[in-house]
Amino acid sequence: MTSSLPSSSAGTRAGRILRIELRRSGALLVGALILVSSLLFLHLLTGPWVHGDERWTAGYTAAAWWQRMLLVFLWPGAVVAGAVQGLRDHRAGTSELLATTSRPTWHRAAGTATALALTLTAAYLLVFLSGAVQVLANSGYAHVGWLPIPVVGALALVAGGWLGMGIGKAVPSTLTPPVLGVVALLLSVVFSGYVLLEPAPQRVMLLAPALPGPRSGFLTVAWQASAGQALWLLGVAATGFLLLAGAGRRARRGVRVRARLFALAPAVLGAAVALPVLPGDANDTYLNDASVTEPVCDGRVCVTRLHESRLAGLRAPAEEALRLLSRLPGAPTSVREEVTPWPPGTPVRRDPAVLPVDFEARRLDGATPEETTRALLAGAGTAPCLDPHADLITEEQERAYDEERAVREWAARTVAAAWFTGELKPLPGLAYLREDAGELALPAWEALRALPAGEQRERIVALRDATLSCGADGTVREGERDLLKVLTDGTDGTGGARGGAR
Repeated sequence: MTSSLPSSSAGTRAGRILRIELRRSGALLVGALILVSSLLFLHLLTGPWVHGDERWTAGYTAAAWWQRMLLVFLWPGAVVAGAVQGLRDHRAGTSELLATTSRPTWHRAAGTATALALTLTAAYLLVFLSGAVQVLANSGYAHVGWLPIPVVGALALVAGGWLGMGIGKAVPSTLTPPVLGVVALLLSVVFSGYVLLEPAPQRVMLLAPALPGPRSGFLTVAWQASAGQALWLLGVAATGFLLLAGAGRRARRGVRVRARLFALAPAVLGAAVALPVLPGDANDTYLNDASVTEPVCDGRVCVTRLHESRLAGLRAPAEEALRLLSRLPGAPTSVREEVTPWPPGTPVRRDPAVLPVDFEARRLDGATPEETTRALLAGAGTAPCLDPHADLITEEQERAYDEERAVREWAARTVAAAWFTGELKPLPGLAYLREDAGELALPAWEALRALPAGEQRERIVALRDATLSCGADGTVREGERDLLKVLTDGTDGTGGARGGAR
C-alpha cells in the first residue's frame, strides 16, 4: 500500500495542475471557438456538404471527411492559438523566474500542452458527434471504417497547437502569432491543392492535414494515406513539444541552438518515414469502401449497404418497372444499385440483364413510388449516357459532355418512360433543364404514338440498345448518336437509316 502512495500523490498533483491550466490558460476558449465555428460552417452555410449522398450527415465517413476539409481553416487557427499560448510566460515577464525553479521545463510544458490537446480533441470530436447523431437518426449504415479519418484530424489539430506553442516559446514576439497564422494558412491552402494550377506531388499534398470534399458516398480514405499522415503529424507534434520544453533564453546560445536543432529531428524523421507510405497518386489515395458497397437484396432488388434503409421503399416501384420492361426482348430481370466507379473514367459494363439504380443521378430523394417507377423506366431501363446531374471530374468527361445533346437524350428518356406508362410526365429532378427537355419530348411523344404499335416497340428497343452501347466517357460507340432521333426519325441516331426501320 505504501508503494502506491507516491503514484497516487503524483496523479493527484497532475490532475490539479491540469485543472489549473484549463482555468487559467486559453485552452477552453480555443476549444469553444473551434467547436462553434465548425458547427456554424456546417449547419448554416450552403455547399456540397449539405447536398446529395456526399452531404456530411449522409454517413459516418462523409461526416468525418467534411470535417477534415474544414482543417484548411481550423489547422492554422490551432497554430495561432498555440503560438499565443506559447507567449504566455514572455508576456507575463516570468520566463527568467520560472527558469530558476527546480521543476523541469518539460514538466511545466506538459501541463499546458495537455490542456490544449484535450480541448482541441474534445472540440473536434464533438463536431463529429453532432454529425454522427444525425446519421444515426437517418438510419445510416453503422461501421467503423471511418475511424482513422477523425483520429488523424484530431491529431492534426493537436500537432498544430503544439507546433504553435513551441514556435511561440522559441520566438517570443508579438508578431509571431499573426505571421505564423498567415504562413500556416498559406501552406494549408497551397498544399490542399486549392490554388495551384499544377498540383504538387500527391505525397507532398498529403502532408497537409485537410482533405478535399468527398466525391462519392461510397469512397473512403486509403489506410496508407491515414497512416502516413499520422506518422508525419506525430513528428510535428513531437517537434512542437520539444521546442516548448527546450532551453530558455537564459541558456547559452550554443545550448539553445542545439536544443532547437534537436527539436526539429522528429518532424524531419516523421516526413522521411511518412513520404514512402503515402500514396503517390490521387486515385490510390481514395477507394470504394467494400463495407458500404456490399449488396443487400430483397428478392430481385438489390441496393448497397450504404442505402439499406431505402430498400423497402424501392422494392415495389422496382418490381413494377421490371414488369413493364418485360414487354421488351432481353428485358432486365433484376434491379441493382450502381456504385460510382473509382478511379474516375473507369469503364463500366452495362449489363442488359440489370436495371441500374443511382439514387442521386435519378434524383429519387423524396420521390413518390410512381415517380420512382417512371425514373427507372427512363431510357427503357438504362442509365443515361450523358448525365446532367453528374460531377465532371476528369478532362475527358468535360470534353465529352454536351449540354444540348444531354437535353435531347433526357427528352428521349422521358418519352421512353411515357411509352411504358401511357402518360408523358417529366422525370424526377433536372429542374434547370426540365423545360427545354419537355419542349422536345412532347412532339417526339406525339410522333411516336402516331406510329403502329410494332414500330413503336422497335424504336424503344433501338433506343435501349443505343444507350446500352454508351462508353465510359458518355459517348456512344461507333459514333455520337442523337438518341432523340432514334425515336423520332427511325434512324440509328448517327444520320444513317436503322436496319429495322419501316
